[in-house]
Amino acid sequence: MLALATLLSGCGAVRFAYGQGPDLAYWWLDGYADFNEEQTPRARDALTAWFRWHRATQLPDYAQFLLTLQSQANAPVTPAQVCSLYQQAWGRLDPMIERALPAAVETVQSLTLAQVAHIERKYAKVNAEFRSTYLQADPAERLEESVERAVNRAEMLYGSLDDTQLANLARAIAASPFDAELWLQERMLRQQDVLKTLRRLVNERAPAEPTLAAIRTLVAHAQRSPREVYTRYQARLHEYNCKVAAELHNSTSREQRLVAVKKLKSWEEDARALAADAARAP
Repeated sequence: MLALATLLSGCGAVRFAYGQGPDLAYWWLDGYADFNEEQTPRARDALTAWFRWHRATQLPDYAQFLLTLQSQANAPVTPAQVCSLYQQAWGRLDPMIERALPAAVETVQSLTLAQVAHIERKYAKVNAEFRSTYLQADPAERLEESVERAVNRAEMLYGSLDDTQLANLARAIAASPFDAELWLQERMLRQQDVLKTLRRLVNERAPAEPTLAAIRTLVAHAQRSPREVYTRYQARLHEYNCKVAAELHNSTSREQRLVAVKKLKSWEEDARALAADAARAP
């Protein structure tokens, strides 16, 4: 919900986008796997069922979480509180992943080596897009883009920032341990892990149980890198971002916090409305 709301604005936009979720998810997955005629209806049915489950069982919890955020938005916060809220939000991925695993197993078992090669080409394309977005050759331009992303995210929640807040945020981004090159390196290593695993499973025509075990390993490595260098970097960056977020929030005015509460309230209402639609469905 939060990710959708970051991208969309206007009354009903989040609800509309969520309603299109099965189609959007299908086209995103198809961009990687290039589903064939047999796979397409199975993938669409699985996504429709997953979104039906998610709408009925997860959105009420999201609404309650957003209500909790509203109660905290009017008060100062500590970096530890920000990190705790982040972990609470991140933990909500677990049931989503668990629910998707059976369909993921079926999909992986149906893949061909040609489709794995298509995924590899897609990785090359998204990596080029990543470099264009995060790895500009000019360090000044790279920093400027990073600051602009941070400002856009902050103003999505709080409304317009004042000059002092903008300057403080720019300094914080300049001092951040964020390392786009290391991030890209980790992404590419994970992609190679995925490709190697998929090729092995396809060649072995692996049954369901080892396929599920392999997918669980990939998920675990996506959640926590097996490479200690990246794990330490991620922990350092996470701690720094919690600090910056707390400092920004504590610098906001009463009016800015009211904007945040109103935004969180609108997302809460979206979640409740979508969940209510699921309850009324036959």
